[in-house]
Amino acid sequence: MQYDVIIPAAGSGKRMGADRNKLLLELSGKPVLIHTLEVFEKDDACRRILLAIKEEERQELESLLHHYAITKVTKLLTGGSERQYSVKSCLFESDLSELVLVHDGARPFIHTETIHKLVQQARVSGAAVAGVKVKDTLKRVEGSTIVETVDRESMVAIQTPQAFQTKLLQKAHEVAAADHFLGTDESMLVERIGTAVSVVEASYDNIKLTTPEDLLFGEAILRYRAQEG
Repeated sequence: MQYDVIIPAAGSGKRMGADRNKLLLELSGKPVLIHTLEVFEKDDACRRILLAIKEEERQELESLLHHYAITKVTKLLTGGSERQYSVKSCLFESDLSELVLVHDGARPFIHTETIHKLVQQARVSGAAVAGVKVKDTLKRVEGSTIVETVDRESMVAIQTPQAFQTKLLQKAHEVAAADHFLGTDESMLVERIGTAVSVVEASYDNIKLTTPEDLLFGEAILRYRAQEG
């Protein structure tokens, strides 16, 4: 089943310690965002990509899309001050597919197999997100004091993509806007309106490039994949 994907790309490079959008930083000689876009460009099930961007970066992004032959990006829409607003700016475009994915531009290592599992699950249940089991021991703290050890067996670290039936996600965003509620991800908005969200097991290498150290990990992942063919 075909899907559309929304990629919020209007962020900054503050936690990366960069003076520009971290998605434009290079990983093995290619911008991070292009690595991400190429995953969806090569996936026959992906119908189109909508990017939420900063207006001042429009010309640079258009140039990159042309240079790397990214043809599925059909819209560059102006993003907002928060991720939620950027997603919403794309979500109510006309002619969206019945299923829509939201994916972090800074997660270039997502596997196509995981994407397809998410699409299949969302088609059935309405909402599905990528996640991995937590490896570390988790502690809840108050100030600098541990008050509880959390049972990690029931904990999952959530990633993207997050896949939804389009009308469901639109409703969740409308309710959030009416309530002036700002969530951390799309799953949270859907949970608020009483819809169960399924978790699809993803991969630990589907990391989000957030800090300078992450770029080193990213280079290692690319080298490993190149060696594995």
